[in-house]
Amino acid sequence: MPSVTCNSTPEVPEVSEDLAKIWHRIQVCLLPGVDECLEDELTQRLRRLVSVLEVVRVEQEPVCNQPQHRGRRRKDRGPIARAFVAKAVYNLPHTDLLIEMLHLQPNLRRICGWERKSHIPSASTFSRAFAEFALAGLGDRVHAALVQEHLEGQVIMHLSRDATEISAREKAVPKPKAQPPPKKKRGRPKKGEVREPPEPTRLQRQLTQGADQAIAELPRACDKGTKTDSKGHWHFWVGWKAHIDWADGGLPLSVVTTSASLHDSQVAIPLAKRTAERVTSLYDLMDSAYDAKEIKQASRDLGHVPIIDPNRRPANSVPLEPASVLRFRERSVAERGNGRLKDEFGCRCLRVRGHRKAHLHIMFGIVALFADQLLKPFTG
Repeated sequence: MPSVTCNSTPEVPEVSEDLAKIWHRIQVCLLPGVDECLEDELTQRLRRLVSVLEVVRVEQEPVCNQPQHRGRRRKDRGPIARAFVAKAVYNLPHTDLLIEMLHLQPNLRRICGWERKSHIPSASTFSRAFAEFALAGLGDRVHAALVQEHLEGQVIMHLSRDATEISAREKAVPKPKAQPPPKKKRGRPKKGEVREPPEPTRLQRQLTQGADQAIAELPRACDKGTKTDSKGHWHFWVGWKAHIDWADGGLPLSVVTTSASLHDSQVAIPLAKRTAERVTSLYDLMDSAYDAKEIKQASRDLGHVPIIDPNRRPANSVPLEPASVLRFRERSVAERGNGRLKDEFGCRCLRVRGHRKAHLHIMFGIVALFADQLLKPFTG
């Protein structure tokens, strides 16, 4: 297990040779070729979109190339998937605006994969394709492939864990009334009497569960969430909550979408296990919402060093050591990443309903952000 040292310099994942080759192919072969095929010169935003699409390559997923044996021939799903990535890159609030831009901008239309306006599918076709992508888990597949391709074999120094609210235009599902706990006998047990042990908490169960099993037990219904901001003011919203693990350099590693009312700590253990399956990391940075002994134990079991801001409520809370305080400052990458996800990649405007579609909307923003952040060393 690594030791905590006083080092305030963030360790950014190294640029792999494969990524350098991708950027060389984009600059030398792809962009000049696209410029020759288009009537107008590419704008800076379109060049950024071409680079993101070249890294993501969402059209290569099997769900976009499923064979059809019966019925009327459906529209090709590859260009539609590329268009949804473009929607995240352009930070568009809804699909109708995306379709309008595809009709008005020939360069954008051809980059997505349609030569003529008549080839652009209708809004209902976009909606059906989005439902198919959500059912097949397209966003999770593309994101997992990106992490494996570009971060496999690297050691992530700091892993920052945080959750952010995702507001939705959907009616909150009322919570079922909690059943009163069974009454327990007071006092000490009689001689020879055996009493049943108390039910284990969710965090205690997650210690022995796998990541997928623990995530499957988390609530996913749209409901009401509350949180306090940095000034102590209460903030309320209806929708979901995205729990994200961020690597140094602002790269999202794992994403879990749950009900807005679920506390951040309830997702920490399965999220840590899922991230550990994808990358190797050393330090887990979390705020005071994750200050629980089970979370610290799970982090140590994975071979990590947990650095958690202590909860101020217990009178006997122990403050962080000076070296840990310096490392904890690197957690600001999670705050910046959440801000970029919502302000630049469409996650502040959620116009779909249901957990699967909401999660896919978030994941399109995640994969676009991942590719854009991955190319930062070249684009500045």
